[in-house]
Amino acid sequence: MQKAECPGDSVRLSSRVTGNYNQRTSASPQIKHRTAVQRSKSSSSASSPESARKVHPRPSDKLNPKTINPFGEQSRAPSAFAAVYSKGGVPCRLVHGSVKHRLQWECPPENLPFDPLLITLAEGLRETKHPYTFVSKEGFKELLLVQDAPEKALPLLPRLIPVLKAALAHSDDGVFERGVNALVQLSVVVGPSLNDHLKHLLTSLSKRLRDKKFKEPITSALQKLEQHGGSESLIIIKAKIPTYCSICC
Repeated sequence: MQKAECPGDSVRLSSRVTGNYNQRTSASPQIKHRTAVQRSKSSSSASSPESARKVHPRPSDKLNPKTINPFGEQSRAPSAFAAVYSKGGVPCRLVHGSVKHRLQWECPPENLPFDPLLITLAEGLRETKHPYTFVSKEGFKELLLVQDAPEKALPLLPRLIPVLKAALAHSDDGVFERGVNALVQLSVVVGPSLNDHLKHLLTSLSKRLRDKKFKEPITSALQKLEQHGGSESLIIIKAKIPTYCSICC
């Protein structure tokens, strides 16, 4: 025999079910609202100007690079030349002019020892930032212009050649051009004495000859190497670069 349901029990059960449903329906908008807020925050952070700049640098960042202070603290370890220069190991400073820059030496260059200054300046040819680029190339050139440069430079050739070779093999076009100019300046000073080391330097020149923009300056440099190195230099150049045409032709 089944018990008769009490009307009060049915009312309480109905009330309980209705209450649970109302709680679920009232909580649902709150969950949706929190999810929407989280999505909005993530999308706004992803599309913020700071994150956009990190992913896509502005063109002005390339046009206006940060100024390098050779005497200030750098975030990264400085190069060997930059470290020597900042400590006063290079006895000259850059003087900014209205038309062009120049070097101011602490004493006349003819009074300076070439060892190790000339090698230090040659190492600076691989720099890619101002003022190191100007100081190294101009200092190297001016030091080789002193009257007794041949006597001072000749003993340093075995140490100079690997440094110049590294500049000629550098991937940066500016570094390569400074290396070529320094090589020609050295050949003017030491003449045929450079021939014993010439074959070590011609490989990089031969590779760059494939680039049209370097064909003319390299050809001019080879002609000057032949001019100051004599007939022996021509044999060495032709062995490495068979397409080279002698200035005597």
